[in-house]
Amino acid sequence: MPPASILDDIELIIDDIGGGGGSRPPVRGDGGDDNDPDRGRDRSWGKPSPRRYATAIALAMISILMFFMAMVAAFIVLRATSGKWVTFHVPWILWLNTALLLFSSLTLETARKKLAASDNRGFRQLWFLTTGLGLLFVAGQLAAWRSLVDQGVYASSTLASGFFYVFTAAHALHLLGGICALFYVGFRNFDKGDVTRALAAEVTSYYWHFMDALWVFLLLLLYFGR
Repeated sequence: MPPASILDDIELIIDDIGGGGGSRPPVRGDGGDDNDPDRGRDRSWGKPSPRRYATAIALAMISILMFFMAMVAAFIVLRATSGKWVTFHVPWILWLNTALLLFSSLTLETARKKLAASDNRGFRQLWFLTTGLGLLFVAGQLAAWRSLVDQGVYASSTLASGFFYVFTAAHALHLLGGICALFYVGFRNFDKGDVTRALAAEVTSYYWHFMDALWVFLLLLLYFGR
């Protein structure tokens, strides 16, 4: 995607949020009316530009990445400088959870291929399998927390365990957003919408794969840096 196009899309998103259009010329001789029903749309076709959805999810992923990287930086600094860092045993179920999440990326991409081949039944089966795997992952994270509690390890026990709970809880909450998106794509009727199911599935896949990769990074950080 050309950089100029990305900047144009970001400008359109900011204009929509702020209700302003100072830098954009008026269209159709309407004097740049903020109430223009076509604002924020591809005026060539009268439909939302697919690039804008990809840009919006990219901005969301960047903000999430910045949030986690700030916590990772704090983790690394405290791990290196704190004299009260106490290690703990990482629950084995986290590896099973990781396998489920990685497998869900495979089923999601296979579902998209089914959709591209007009196999709607196959798409729905694999799409909802992906959703189920996501829910199993969250349930597995709860089981991991329960395992630590049974060992007497709480968020306030040590710095290491505190980071563990914060990392896993924050990731699970963001993954729940992806699960909601999976349900939305699976159940919504796109026949009369401006957005196709294929486009919604593609944008959702960006977020889902991003959360998968983020989790693998966090797990390795927690395991080797605990």
